[in-house]
Amino acid sequence: MITSSFVVSIDPCVLLHDPAVSLAGTARVARAAVAQRRGAGAMSRKRLQQLTESLGRSARHFNKSEVECLIKLFDSLVAKSSSSNHRAVVGLDHDMFRGILHSSFGLTDDMMMDRVFRIFDTACNNCISVVEWVEGLSVFLRGTLDERIKFCFEVYDLNGDGYISREEMFQMLKNSLLKQPAEEDPDEGIKDLVDIALKKMDHDEDGKLSFADFEKAVRDENLLLEAFGPCLPDLKSSMAFEQKTFRKIREV
Repeated sequence: MITSSFVVSIDPCVLLHDPAVSLAGTARVARAAVAQRRGAGAMSRKRLQQLTESLGRSARHFNKSEVECLIKLFDSLVAKSSSSNHRAVVGLDHDMFRGILHSSFGLTDDMMMDRVFRIFDTACNNCISVVEWVEGLSVFLRGTLDERIKFCFEVYDLNGDGYISREEMFQMLKNSLLKQPAEEDPDEGIKDLVDIALKKMDHDEDGKLSFADFEKAVRDENLLLEAFGPCLPDLKSSMAFEQKTFRKIREV
């Protein structure tokens, strides 16, 4: 008679080992883990259709065929991670997502990649679900100016208080700009840039940028959209990602 078990419990992104769960629960969760390990093939056609229908409405910049391609890509990324880590992964964790931002979209700034992850992770559970993946990419790749202004503002509002403060500007610019020559004081140069940004963008002159300040500045001069660091893909990266991801659709 078996008196002990090797058990799998559910974490937001990963199914991990936990010896405290009952044998019955083990069998149930283990079956789910095995199914998840099979990746894209594990999703039933009915489930894929349901997701495609739902996300075809919420991720409005993609058509249904494109949504289906993105769902399948998500499943393949999750399955690949499951296989390489020998554990059942159910979403894109922080490191996996950063790897995609770097390899597919050329983002290199650690702070910006961390912030983009937080904006995609609308459930705030440190894991990107398939819904967050498709809806996030809708704005990230094809967002309107209004959507991109909102996205960038939320990226730059580091503490989520509704403002981009002088301190946050300094932190982001210091992190993203090239190092100055050793004989110069880099902090002084960055402080000067912050002063210039505030002079140009702080329309109500309260020493910080509200969303209204940021929106007006960007509408007046679109190049200010990514004023405090690159957080959106460039056109070349976007086109390459879409061409690869949607290749089968375009070949039809």
